This record gives sequence, structure tokens and C-alpha cells, in this order.
Amino acid sequence: MDSRLSRTTLRVRGYHLDGYGHVNNARYLEFLEEGRWAYFDEHPRLAAFLGRGDLAFVAVNLNIDYRRAAVAGDDLAVLTRLAEIGSRRARIHQEIRRVADDALVARADITFVLLEVASGRAVTIDGEIREAMAALVLA
Repeated sequence: MDSRLSRTTLRVRGYHLDGYGHVNNARYLEFLEEGRWAYFDEHPRLAAFLGRGDLAFVAVNLNIDYRRAAVAGDDLAVLTRLAEIGSRRARIHQEIRRVADDALVARADITFVLLEVASGRAVTIDGEIREAMAALVLA
């Protein structure tokens, strides 16, 4: 697997389900967030910039496409990659796949900005952080 792609797995539990017996739509957002945390765990150079506390990645848009239902007992893989970097925003692409048959359950694009914590303003993605991000882009 390409090192620019992060893969984390989780099992669907009963508390993830809605009244229809499949994963509630809001739970997919939690699954995607778990995938993003794993992504930063696997890319410590990028995580180090955020660990300093003066910069933060802040989600400004999320688009999710639900393709098929996941049910209790399904093992899901959350695939996460940095797909695009602009001057002031970037995009992470994620997919949730059922491990048993690799079926696409959901896919999402999260657009985020680089926020300077002290001012509360989005800043240009440049310098060392841009270099670290550029090395991880997988279109």
C-alpha cells in the first residue's frame, strides 16, 4: 500500500445502528474522523506542525456520498489521503469500504483551512508545512 494512504479498520457495533438496523448517517462522520486521526498518527512530520499549538487544520466543508448500508458486525476500512493543496485550503479524500468484499460504503471529501490559532484567521499554506503536505498528496 502507498505510504501516502492511511488505512484504519473498525467494527460496526450495535450502538452505531439506527432504528432500521444499519449504521446511522451521523456515525459515518465519526468513522471518517477516526480515519483522519489515524492519518496524522501515520504521518508524524505533518502532525508535528499541529502539535506545536500555533496552527490548526479546521474543516470548512464536508461532502459525503453514502453508497450502501453497513450493519452490525461489518468490519470497515477507512482509507484517507491528502488529495489536493491550494494556497489557503486543502482537501482530504476518504473512503469507507467493507473489508469482506471491498464494497464502497461511503466516500467523502473534507476541505480544510490552516488556521493561525492566536488570530483565529486562515493563513496561507506555505513554507515547511506546504512542503510536508506536498510530499503526501495522492491525487
